[in-house]
This record gives sequence, structure tokens and C-alpha cells, in this order.
Amino acid sequence: MKQEHILFIGAGRMAEAILAGMVQTELNMKITVSNQQDTKRLHQLQNQYAVESTEDWRHTVEHADVILLACPPSEHPNVLTSLNPLLTGSQLVMTVAAGIGPSVLESSLPDGTATAWLMPNTSADVQKSMSIYSYGQYVTSEQKLIFEKIVSSIGPSEELSEQQVHQMTAVTGSAPAFLYYFVEALEEAAASYGISNEQARKLVIEMVIGSAAMLDKHRDPEKLRYQVTSPGGATAAGIESLQKDDFTNSLIRAVHATNHRAKELGSSKNLF
Repeated sequence: MKQEHILFIGAGRMAEAILAGMVQTELNMKITVSNQQDTKRLHQLQNQYAVESTEDWRHTVEHADVILLACPPSEHPNVLTSLNPLLTGSQLVMTVAAGIGPSVLESSLPDGTATAWLMPNTSADVQKSMSIYSYGQYVTSEQKLIFEKIVSSIGPSEELSEQQVHQMTAVTGSAPAFLYYFVEALEEAAASYGISNEQARKLVIEMVIGSAAMLDKHRDPEKLRYQVTSPGGATAAGIESLQKDDFTNSLIRAVHATNHRAKELGSSKNLF
């Protein structure tokens, strides 16, 4: 059986998270990572994950089955311009950049190029990313199998339309940062009662891990919340305080703000 070859263009945090998931799953794929600006980072990834690396990805394109664009949205125009004449017509080009869907890739690459948009999160590093994705119109069934093999190595996933990926990016991609921000606030609250920062961190993180395990088992956050919240009790007072501070709508506004900015960053007007 032919060993597929994936080329990473970009070696940042998200690239490493996906790379780590793939390596842990021991996929039978040849992996080449490229990064033109930070050779120290490139060599670190090469040594840590036992993958190949190159400082000039242009020489590797013709040998790759999948080309994963892991560079920022602002770098996509130059990368796509350089990539365009190098494609052989049989590769799948996918991006993990916010705001850049398959239609954007198709408009920048030769007619008939297979494209896909993957929105993972950094939990790919521990194979727990809830990823969403969308295919372009030219992806073959064989390419879908390869793509899904890559995605399954980093966690669960859901195929959506391109527009839905735009809308859900904040929920699955950016919301982990909201959760970490929530954890930071709880740590600060805990430490305000005189315990050490280390104790506060342990208490809060272990509480979150346990709560996530309950969510994983029961899949009903409202029911779980009611189980903790006795009417007229201490937890109810805390929930009431959050409601007075418009907690739910504050999060909804954060989701809208994230999606709006992602769309701005990925718009053709700003990119090309």
C-alpha cells in the first residue's frame, strides 16, 4: 500500500498540535514540516517528532499527496501564489486558517484543485480536538479517506458547510481560550481567600477535569447544573450573580466578535 505524504507549510502552534496527534496515532504517513523563517523551531519539531523538514517547501510539493497550510491568514496570498504553478493536479490542499474556506482556496489555485478547510483546536495535541471541516467541490472519495484519517488522529470531528464552519469557528476553535480565561478567573478568586497560587491552580484545574468527565459521561450540561444547584442554596446564589452580570449573553457576544474578526481576516478583500 502506498504511503501518503503530507507537507506542512508552517510550523506554528496549531501545526505542532496536529503533528503531535498524528505521531501519537502512528499514522502510516510520511510527514514533512516546513518553516522558512524560524529554522530553530523547524529543527526542534524534526527532532521531537522524528519527521522530515525543509526550509523550502517548494521542492517538496510535487511529492506530496496532501498540502496542509498551517500559516496565518495574512500569509496565505503569497503562499497560494507560489503554490499555484507547482501543483500537479492530484493533491489535496487544506488549510487550518480562520476565515479561509475551500472557495477561497479554489479561487486562488488551478481549476479542479481539491481543497478542504479544517478548523481544529490545540487539544489536537492530546487527541481531543473537536474539529469541524468542509470540503471543496473537487475532493475525491480517496482524498476524503486520507483527510478523515488525518482528522480522526486528533480527535472527534463534524463535517459542516463552509458557511457553518465560519459560524462555528468561535465555538470549537476559539472557545477553549474562553474556558482557560474562566479558569484563570476562578484561580484568582480561590487565591483571594489566602491559599497559595499553586493550591488555587490545583483546586480549579482538577475541578474542571472532573466536570469535563461528567459532561463526557452524561452529555447534558443543564441537567448536571441542576444537580449541583439546590434551590435557594449557595450555588444558586452564585448562578444568580452570573445571571445578573449577563453571563450567557456576554459569552454569545464573545462568539459573535470572534466570528466577525475571523471573517475579516479571511476575507478576499483583506487577503488579495
